[in-house]
Amino acid sequence: MQYTTKRTKNNNPLRVKDPVEPAAAIAALKKFKPTKFDQTVNVCFHLGIDTAQADQALRGSLSLPKGIGKTKKVIAFCQSDVAKDALANGALKAGGEELVAEIEKGWMDFDVAIASPDMMRVVSKLGKVLGPKGLMPSPKAGTVTTNVPQAVKEYSAGKVEYRADKGGNVHAVIGKMSFKDTDLVENLEHFIRAIEKVRPATAKGVYIKKITVSGVMTPGVPVRYVNAAETEE
Repeated sequence: MQYTTKRTKNNNPLRVKDPVEPAAAIAALKKFKPTKFDQTVNVCFHLGIDTAQADQALRGSLSLPKGIGKTKKVIAFCQSDVAKDALANGALKAGGEELVAEIEKGWMDFDVAIASPDMMRVVSKLGKVLGPKGLMPSPKAGTVTTNVPQAVKEYSAGKVEYRADKGGNVHAVIGKMSFKDTDLVENLEHFIRAIEKVRPATAKGVYIKKITVSGVMTPGVPVRYVNAAETEE
């Protein structure tokens, strides 16, 4: 016999079956049984892409207008003359060979790794360590850049990275349940526009098939989506 938690029983009558506008979706989230902690709010896009095709393997990053309610631990692989500015902008550690050596010895207490292009030959040694954890600096994600201090500043403030999984789904954080409804809506709509802009030229058929928002302890709420091109017709 399947056990149903009290939380699930309380939330079931409040579930939203049909897609609703972003503002209504966020409002619906707030009606579910609250938790003692401030839940993270996530968005999931189900996209009509084939990630086996290199140009359809979506990956990127963006800063949301209202932030995501948390900071990240950032390290920077850069030359010594840049390291000072990177540290001033919030980097936990910054350096070259010495930082690589520290990670090779097992230190992994960071969330994001930034690197300047000229340092990738050094960072490449860490491919087998950082790659499986999704921490390897990448131009697509904006973590390989000539402006390391600026990237450190953005990621420390909670810049969001996203990456499509094998099923064509993109999961990302858009804030906290304690955010104002209008702030979560603004972040959600900003993310939707960002995903629209990175549609691969080779993607066929319906691109954004489904959008769902949820808290970590709530059911998902489907978001109504209409392609901007359709709206103009």
